[in-house]
Amino acid sequence: MTSTLPPTTAPSTKKHGLYRTTALIAGGLYLLTFASSIPAVPLLDPVLNNANYIISSGADNRVLFACLLDFTNALAAIGTAVALFPVVKRQNESLALGFVTTRLFEAAVIVIGIVSLLSIVTLRQPGATGAEADSLVVAGQSLVAVRDWTMLLGPGFMAAMNALMIGTLMYKSGLVPRIIPTVGLIGAPLLLASSIATLFGVFGQFSPVAMILVAPIFFWELSLGVWLVVKGFKPAPIIEHA
Repeated sequence: MTSTLPPTTAPSTKKHGLYRTTALIAGGLYLLTFASSIPAVPLLDPVLNNANYIISSGADNRVLFACLLDFTNALAAIGTAVALFPVVKRQNESLALGFVTTRLFEAAVIVIGIVSLLSIVTLRQPGATGAEADSLVVAGQSLVAVRDWTMLLGPGFMAAMNALMIGTLMYKSGLVPRIIPTVGLIGAPLLLASSIATLFGVFGQFSPVAMILVAPIFFWELSLGVWLVVKGFKPAPIIEHA
């Protein structure tokens, strides 16, 4: 005697396999944002902390590689939103679209900062002297200032906004353990407050206080990425009844 599987078994298996792939891609992209952005910080030290870099012998290859890493970070950030959108829109399409939009804005601002640093590499003249050297130094400092502001507006303000949106979606949907988005929902207003305080000069962008306030967002995104890669989505109504 032969038996046949219920007609819904194959489609159901296929559906869950698709969601597992989506979770793997989204989680991998979250982890890629860390793998690309963190190494870029020390690599950019010569251009960010040497006012005379634009007229020095320079370390252009190091800076260029760091810019490439930051560009990878920007693309990966967009990728996280694109990968998650088809899933989380089932919970709330407006919030899901807001997450994609703020993620795009964050990436675009990061790219503006990258362009400003690439401009310093292009303008660098190690043999410049006198008035020419003075004007180049001013230009270099101005471009570094642009990059510093992009870090506040992009990974600062916009990261807080998209954490509020995707954190809310993840919490309400139950796609991941609720402790993970809870950390994000706590960290988002802290990061927003830190960004506003930095904007008005209460403390520096990379001061110890600022680093403490940004820590919850760091751990929220890291834990989300790890969970999605290792475990995938938890069974939830928005995917079980899709």
